[in-house]
Amino acid sequence: MRDPKHPRQFTEEFRRRIVALVDSGKPRAEVMREYDLGESTLGRWTRRVRAYGSTAAADNRTPEQNRLIGLERENARLRMEVDVLKQAALTFARR
Repeated sequence: MRDPKHPRQFTEEFRRRIVALVDSGKPRAEVMREYDLGESTLGRWTRRVRAYGSTAAADNRTPEQNRLIGLERENARLRMEVDVLKQAALTFARR
């Protein structure tokens, strides 16, 4: 039974074995039913393994992509700080 508040955790080895089953010719519907997996989950795993060799998104990133993600996080944090400071300035200006 699936519980959205407590998603199941799968090891990398398990994910690779599932993709190997699909690649060996076992029907996707049968694999999904047997292991209680969603269609999008199985599709995501197979795409990642075929394209990158790993199901973990962090393993598949280039250093440039990691740098970009870090800069985007920093940008979001700085925008939030600016918004807070704007609100503080408005509050103090009213006094």
